[in-house]
Amino acid sequence: MNSLIGTYDCKVDAKGRLMMPSGMKKQLASVLEDGFVLRRSVFQPCLELYPMSEWQTVMEKVNKLNRFKKKNNDFIRRFNAGARMVDIDGSGRLLIPKDLIGFAGISKNIVISPAVNIIEIWDKDKYEQAIDDAAIDFADLAEEVMGQDDDDHGIS
Repeated sequence: MNSLIGTYDCKVDAKGRLMMPSGMKKQLASVLEDGFVLRRSVFQPCLELYPMSEWQTVMEKVNKLNRFKKKNNDFIRRFNAGARMVDIDGSGRLLIPKDLIGFAGISKNIVISPAVNIIEIWDKDKYEQAIDDAAIDFADLAEEVMGQDDDDHGIS
């Protein structure tokens, strides 16, 4: 699967169903049948939607951790907390479980934003705040992350 493109404003209904935007659904067409995993984000108050193939790639790394080390065991437990297998139904809807709605503080208005090969699902107000907070030092961050001089670590 290629990197996903496009940020979408959406709404969640009273039952926690999100109508997947047609532009995103088209990009996900090749992986719709396999299903998805929805989980809590590690770093932000949002949810992460993994196509099953991406989830399997991450789990291969997690499965290599030695569970007899407490830090690893704690990480595995926290990383998988709240993770759910989900599908996009025939009508193009995704049901977000109530505990995950609570974790992300999702109200009616949400933002779906790609994060390379997964999708972040945010409460709209929290997303706007995260973007505003990151804008303050984005130039410095961009230079540090993407401004490397060698071909392996930067864009030139």
